[in-house]
Amino acid sequence: MRGHAFDEGPRQRPWKMEGIGKVHFPITTSVPEVQEWFDQGVALLHGFWFYEAERSFRWCVKLDPECAMAYWGLALSVERSEGRGDALLAEAVKRKHKVSERERLWIEAWVDAQAPWLEGRFADQLKLQGPEAEKEHYRGLLERLEHLVLQYPDDLEAKSFYILASLWTGTRVANDALIQQVLAKAPEHPGAHHYRIHNWDDCEEGGVALQSCKVYGRIAPEVGHARHMPGHVYSGLGMWREAAIWMESATRLELRQMRDQNLFPFDYWNYAHNRNYLSYIQEQQGLVAQALVGARTLLASPSNPPRLSKENRDQGDFAPGDYVQGHGMAALVRCLLKFERWEEILREDSIPWPEGGPYEIQRKYAEALAHLGQGDVDKALERAKELGELAQDGEDEYLKGLAKRRFREVDALLDVRMERVLEGLSELETLAREQAENFREEDDPPDDRGVLYGILGELHLELGNPGLSLACFEKHMKLVRNDGFALSGLARAHAALGHKDEATRAWGRLQYVWQHADSGLRWFEAARALGLQSKPIDESPEVQREYDSDALAGEGPLAWEPSAAPTLDALDAEGQHVTLADLRGRNVVLVFYLGGSCVHCVEELAALGARSEEFAALDTTLVAVSADAPDELAKPESFHGLDLRLLSDAKHENARRFRAWDDFEDLALHATLLIDREGRLRWARIGGDPWDDADFLLREIERWGKVSAAIPASSPIEPAASPRAR
Repeated sequence: MRGHAFDEGPRQRPWKMEGIGKVHFPITTSVPEVQEWFDQGVALLHGFWFYEAERSFRWCVKLDPECAMAYWGLALSVERSEGRGDALLAEAVKRKHKVSERERLWIEAWVDAQAPWLEGRFADQLKLQGPEAEKEHYRGLLERLEHLVLQYPDDLEAKSFYILASLWTGTRVANDALIQQVLAKAPEHPGAHHYRIHNWDDCEEGGVALQSCKVYGRIAPEVGHARHMPGHVYSGLGMWREAAIWMESATRLELRQMRDQNLFPFDYWNYAHNRNYLSYIQEQQGLVAQALVGARTLLASPSNPPRLSKENRDQGDFAPGDYVQGHGMAALVRCLLKFERWEEILREDSIPWPEGGPYEIQRKYAEALAHLGQGDVDKALERAKELGELAQDGEDEYLKGLAKRRFREVDALLDVRMERVLEGLSELETLAREQAENFREEDDPPDDRGVLYGILGELHLELGNPGLSLACFEKHMKLVRNDGFALSGLARAHAALGHKDEATRAWGRLQYVWQHADSGLRWFEAARALGLQSKPIDESPEVQREYDSDALAGEGPLAWEPSAAPTLDALDAEGQHVTLADLRGRNVVLVFYLGGSCVHCVEELAALGARSEEFAALDTTLVAVSADAPDELAKPESFHGLDLRLLSDAKHENARRFRAWDDFEDLALHATLLIDREGRLRWARIGGDPWDDADFLLREIERWGKVSAAIPASSPIEPAASPRAR
């Protein structure tokens, strides 16, 4: 299990997991136990829990290194990231002569679609890039899987993976027919229910998947994505309370799992997306304060620096931004703009804007709207001019396109305010139509501040055009069902047109959707001022449960919190025991390295030690642990004169506790961890290479004191079986 394909991913052995759904995928193996772990891995693949799937398949390889299908499972777990998937598929190809004809077809399906060069073939798709390459991949995979389905009609996994591959290329009705075949034989198949939800998500017929929404969360309650996906469907149907229950339960579940395993938000690929989506659903219920806390909670999470080598960093190479922080920024800016928090947008340090990229565009856009909202046209014009320049400059077409869209919106609004009303309204109509054309694809959740038809409808009301306003709000409602902003607009437009019954019904629906909304929202108050009489009305396909965040507390915490660090008990150069308790009251940079004979390790520690004064200024101690004997610790000349506490862990007991040990290869790993003054684990990077980015470590330690999110305390909880609500 050596090579770059194994340098990332989980390093500790798996455990038998309950609550993930059950499947059976027979394979050839000389070790009967492997079948159990393989089935667990496939169930996790169906739940898109790729990190844990990889752990199960790695254990299969540990137990039976010649199990071809275990390498196939690993390839699917890592997808095609940085060539890892191809390298793992190559291992499956080497061993495919040892398996059944059916298993060979499984391996060849992925080889043919993804990496034909592994068998000496080259395909036209190698010339393709981006979305076209992705479509070609799925087309090739579908052809192979079709053959599997026809050759082995009783293979439910072949049908399930065929459905997955066809979600983005096939038709919904055809996909659903095949899903029904799987469910007829296995009514609780996790993949079939999961893919049925995806199949009908983002379309007007999302209600078709409601039964699977109920079943999937019940049969796989410990899979975060199984709770997340029903929230998608309920959101599409405008069932905001039900959507919030599922999204929040998914968020709490994943945070509980992070806490129990000493993991971080960046270790869970779907967590940030899920929390961003929950904030959006809370916005849709007028729960502004909760939505903003959620956004700032993401921003308060530990940072995940890009994996750039020292040479890359020295050359100033660009690396992708932090995924979790990115979702936090998207949620924060969207909410502040949607609810017109102009003062907060303009207040210094209210929004922790990163430098460059899309953030420069979003900042100028947000500030232009805020100035305009406060009536300061001159400052809005300044920001609009800067947006226009960004739309013309640079080589990145995506960023230029984003800047152009934002500029067009601001410019059109300025036209309306500066008595070029027809020009401004015409451009906003065009922008609204363009947004609507791609709305379903980008509603995941949307980054935009709102539906432009709704913004246009408000302008028409303000200008005394209730008929045009009504048409805009009706279009808004088709895009986002049971939208509070649209319902308020419909009530006011109908009232202005003398349509009392329609206005009353819209007011009743708004009362239901925003029944628990923050007080004082101007859209709600404007509708209330009409004096209409109606009880709250819910126009949803099914009765919804009440959403109460406090009632879901048993599922887990609602914000990531640092957990108590594992026990450290190692020997110093004099043979004296050193523990974290001895260091309490100071931050600790804890480094596990491979000993004084490891050149790269010594270089890493020397680089950190050279910055010891900067760390000391932050009350931080540098501690390095290896398996070297106490009297060998200080031998490397590079350590001489550095302020490093060197400790001995001869039996790797501490390394195992801190996950700086590979259970699959039985060897020590490089690890760099940050522990705060209270002995809590704040950040970790564990893997096959040393980590010597002192600048990042210093920034992260400084950031602990600057976190602005209100993070509620959590208490120990018991695992819950399914989402609950009041």
